[in-house]
This record gives sequence, structure tokens and C-alpha cells, in this order.
Amino acid sequence: MSYLVLARKWRPSKFSEVVGQDHAIAALKNSVSSQNIHHAYLFTGTRGIGKTSIARILAKALNCSDLIDNSEPCNACESCTSINEGAAIDFIEVDAASRRGIEDTKNLLETISYLPSSSKY
Repeated sequence: MSYLVLARKWRPSKFSEVVGQDHAIAALKNSVSSQNIHHAYLFTGTRGIGKTSIARILAKALNCSDLIDNSEPCNACESCTSINEGAAIDFIEVDAASRRGIEDTKNLLETISYLPSSSKY
């Protein structure tokens, strides 16, 4: 039996599992299904409202090769599993609370100037 942090065990893995963010989820699902993808998405708010979870789900939905209902990530394809495992080389998660210095921003800007190597976005 493997150890898993409680927050990760119960973290939503699909838009339909997110609770209390109906308007945000509807807007993101609409963007994915219509392929009207904006150049940036900014998730803000207090701790524990689902910012990281929703951002991860969006990343999976944008890169999923087998979307469910045209907007939900399948959580089974190579792209979804690599993001779930934290092994996706084209997925950069930024914790702005701890990485907000000028040097951190410069490094991020340098990194994102390259095209994705194995993902669509």
C-alpha cells in the first residue's frame, strides 16, 4: 500500500469533480470545447479554493488526446498521466507564493519561450 497525501488522494481530476466553482468551470469547459484558448489564465483567490486543481485539470484538458464530452480530460492518455504524475516536461506549475522574485520570473520567461516538445500547448 503506497502512501499518498490526503490532499492529493482527494484532489479533483476532472472538471465535473470540482465543487463550488461552477462559473469558472463552465467558462473553462467552453474554452476547451470551442478551442477558443486564451494566451493566459490567471487563477487567484484564497488558499484551498481549487486554483491548483483547476489549473491542472485545464492543462490536462488542453493536451488530452481523448477528451470526454469534448471538454473533460480522460486521465488515461499519455499526456494526462504524465501531468498527473508530475512528469510532463511541457507542464510548468508556478507557485507564485514562493516564487515571486525577479530571478524566478526571468527563468520562467526564458523557459516558456520554447515551443512544447510533446504536448499541444
